[in-house]
Amino acid sequence: MERQYRTHLSDYLHWEQLPHAEDWLLYEKNIGAYVGIDEVALSRGELYTILINKERHGKAGSIIAVIKGTDARTVSNVLLKLSRRCRYQVREITLDMAPNMELIARTCFPAAKRVTDRFHVQKLAYEAVQEMRVKARWEALDEESIQIAHAKACGKQYHAPVFENGDSRKQLLARSLYLLYKKESLWTVSQRQRAEILFREYPDIKKAYYLSMRLGLIYHQCRFKDIALTRLA
Repeated sequence: MERQYRTHLSDYLHWEQLPHAEDWLLYEKNIGAYVGIDEVALSRGELYTILINKERHGKAGSIIAVIKGTDARTVSNVLLKLSRRCRYQVREITLDMAPNMELIARTCFPAAKRVTDRFHVQKLAYEAVQEMRVKARWEALDEESIQIAHAKACGKQYHAPVFENGDSRKQLLARSLYLLYKKESLWTVSQRQRAEILFREYPDIKKAYYLSMRLGLIYHQCRFKDIALTRLA
């Protein structure tokens, strides 16, 4: 039934985009002044570049282009098939910080202002906090290995010291993974206690955590660039 619909009733075989549908699709009529470009994993984890009209808010007519792959030259060659008038109609394009997306946006939409997606900026900030936590944990593991070796050489059994919540230093750092992604107001009682110990022992992680949370708050509260910059100062 499905095959009959596709081959006879749907007019699929006469679809104008059929010859290249596996590699790219363009819907020029959907273009608008505010667009977004990103990579997504679709069939079997294959990466595609997708261009959307942000003013449609994910509803019908949102998709402008779907292109197999993320190579800047390949994607640009397809997007340049859009008429010059439509491409210069774009006033703003939202993208991540990948060099290939920057090159695509600059090549295909030269008149558009390029805006970095807040999700990717915040993601970098959160990852920076986690990198500090991971570095501290490796240092704690190295220190514990030294202490174990020293105790063994002295014919003693090593017992790792613990904090008031029962965590050893390496456990404290491992178990702080999720709380560093969460707002302070969403911490559980045990997470709050663990955070207090973590921040007492590692003030640099505390500073980085609150800076990352502040960045998210700025994005949430500030609509204008000049005001946001003063909040970052």
